Amino acid sequence: MCPSVSATRSKRTPNLPQATVRPAASFPRLCCVPLLLFLVALVSAQTPSAVEPGPKPRDIPARWKPWIGEYSWSAEEKVSFPAYVVGEEDGSIFILRREGQSEKLKYESIDRFPVSTSPSGPDHRYFQSRESSAYVFVLGDVVMGKTTPNFDARAQVLIKAIRPVSELRPEALAASPPREDGNFRKPELVELTTLDSAIHLDIRYATTNDFLGTPVYTQARAFLQRPAAEALLRALHKLQPLGYGLLIHDAYRPWYVTKIFWDATPPEGKIFVADPAQGSRHNRGCAADLTLYDLASGKPIEMPGTYDEMSPRSFPDYPGGTSLQRWHRDLLRRAMESEGFTVYEHEWWHFDYKDWREYPILNIKFEDLKSGRGLATTH
Repeated sequence: MCPSVSATRSKRTPNLPQATVRPAASFPRLCCVPLLLFLVALVSAQTPSAVEPGPKPRDIPARWKPWIGEYSWSAEEKVSFPAYVVGEEDGSIFILRREGQSEKLKYESIDRFPVSTSPSGPDHRYFQSRESSAYVFVLGDVVMGKTTPNFDARAQVLIKAIRPVSELRPEALAASPPREDGNFRKPELVELTTLDSAIHLDIRYATTNDFLGTPVYTQARAFLQRPAAEALLRALHKLQPLGYGLLIHDAYRPWYVTKIFWDATPPEGKIFVADPAQGSRHNRGCAADLTLYDLASGKPIEMPGTYDEMSPRSFPDYPGGTSLQRWHRDLLRRAMESEGFTVYEHEWWHFDYKDWREYPILNIKFEDLKSGRGLATTH
């Protein structure tokens, strides 16, 4: 979705030191060179990439995964309630307590313990599967239901739209983008799938599996301005040796779609959508929503939260999830930021290219773009 404000959080992991190899002085001169080349190749194969955020953690057992997420009392009880974050680190489950879902959040550590599905500890904490609510967490006398979806959930997290898209679309198409003053670069939209076969698409807004529950895009396509597209390609080439490709959820977005999103979203969700009066980086062709997928299997990589989820799990520094999920989220961020992109502070999947200010807001519909040799032009 992606608002028009700049990302301000910039937690970075320092680059790992590169290993060096020195030939042993005792070896004969003729043996040194081939031996040295062999050792350099061996060490290089074992040295982590500069974009890796430290050693890759192990995945947790499959039986643990359904319990990872957030828990709380039912919102139907009309009370102000905290959320309990259940995550994993170093092979143990931890619980954090959080009040609210605002931009400035504080987490309080509650406990750390092995997974258990039977009462344990002085406060009788354990997890259960129940028919009425799939997963619950019991803490003493309090039973809390899981409020966040599993990673493999097929359905998108929906919002309750203020007005239906069918009403908003004709209004948005009849409206005009904000007027801008300044000298802008000439748009050069590049269709991303023409750049590398390892760029895959999952354009949710062209399907019913988006946050509004209905298609908004007329075609499932993805474009970026040429410099941004070339930078994304370089980031991909840093990820491919590690076994990952890029899965694109969204890129260039016509301005009228931004207006539909804004007009359909209730006030509590506005931090996740752009104000059409300002336009968005997507409208300028300089923003991409994306994630990683496994090159070997083609399957999307698990992240701490799901795409377009309007919750704190979407924040790039969200402390929950598993160690491996957070590692993958940080890997994507490091690869993209190494090529001039900046992550948006409310969405781990949204990256803005550094030159976005140099391009105008565009309102060209997908069906009005034709692609030749990767460069899109209007009819």
